[in-house]
Amino acid sequence: MSAPERPGEARSGPLAGLKVIEMAGLAPGPFAAMMLADMGADVLRIDRPEPAARAMPQRFYFTDRNRRSIAVDLKSPDGIALVRRLLSGADALIEGFRPGVMERLGLGPEPCLALNPRLVYGRMTGWGQDGPLAMAPGHDINYIALAGVLDAIGEADGPPVVPLNLVGDFGGGGMYLAFGIACALIEAARSGRGQVVDAAMVDGAASLMTYFFGYRAGGGWPGRGRSVTGGGSPFYAVYETSDGKHVSVGSAEPKFYAELLRHTGMDNAGLPDRADPANWPVIRARLAEVFRSRTRDEWCTRLETSETCFAPVLTMQEAAAHPHNRARGTFVEVDGMLQPAPAPRFSRTPAAMPSAGVEPGVDVHAALQGWGLERAEIDALAANGVVA
Repeated sequence: MSAPERPGEARSGPLAGLKVIEMAGLAPGPFAAMMLADMGADVLRIDRPEPAARAMPQRFYFTDRNRRSIAVDLKSPDGIALVRRLLSGADALIEGFRPGVMERLGLGPEPCLALNPRLVYGRMTGWGQDGPLAMAPGHDINYIALAGVLDAIGEADGPPVVPLNLVGDFGGGGMYLAFGIACALIEAARSGRGQVVDAAMVDGAASLMTYFFGYRAGGGWPGRGRSVTGGGSPFYAVYETSDGKHVSVGSAEPKFYAELLRHTGMDNAGLPDRADPANWPVIRARLAEVFRSRTRDEWCTRLETSETCFAPVLTMQEAAAHPHNRARGTFVEVDGMLQPAPAPRFSRTPAAMPSAGVEPGVDVHAALQGWGLERAEIDALAANGVVA
């Protein structure tokens, strides 16, 4: 990564030069904006003059990194006029309100695209812009439940297990919105025309299940907790070690499984054929007994560079300290706070080191001057309460 930058400065990365307006929101919208900003886009966050209470101080919302913020009164006609002016010079917009909110503000796709025909208008919702549930409230857990994801995760004889809010909010939501915006920007560069990107978390979560729908169509889906990669097999599993920690084993292919048995001393233990799922409980019990005989670090010494597909199960702090992650710079410290580095990596246009997120509205003069407003105009907007 290149040297650190401050929000709003000329940025490095493959998206440098692109200008994006982000209507402040929660989770998936900010994550999409972070992905674009990490890659060099100049993202300006539009906050409320009195933002809603949050669970933590602003500096801990790492997904708000790499961008400036202005606080705009969207109940004021002058505030709406300011946002429209900014959108006239933007390449893309990110908004995550319920369907119809932006339209009621006068900032829906039709007037914005009339103002700026090249604008990519990115919309982030849970259920999508249309459909019977479009106006219903919801959260990640609901979207992945309806997409068929949640039922597939967990133990065979237990209830579904919630996989944090990674699949709906961030994977199926923010990441798909960022991907959609990037695709639409490429098309707009060819056609000169923008368009609306309707990114729904239920759609993205369903898309992430494409492989498993194929598995089901081919008659190979055995159900929750019974598939090879879903927790059913003993050779693709997590095991507890003697110190109460855990290791992961991914010896799915026969050649890796053979190495697993060799390195654990189980190659001559008379284990039954792994190809028969009926034998999996016996194999799992035997492997569990073996892994409980040593500490996690002892197993790392024995298996980490072997051909077994092995890794220790690490905490977030441990992950940042692991030699492989340290060598690649997978995690970075920003203002003394540990967080994941921008990803993926580029050979010619590397992303810069992230800069910390800022409090809502703190950048009003620097940000608006960077988007073409004169200082006298900004002073007038502030004096009239349009920006805080």
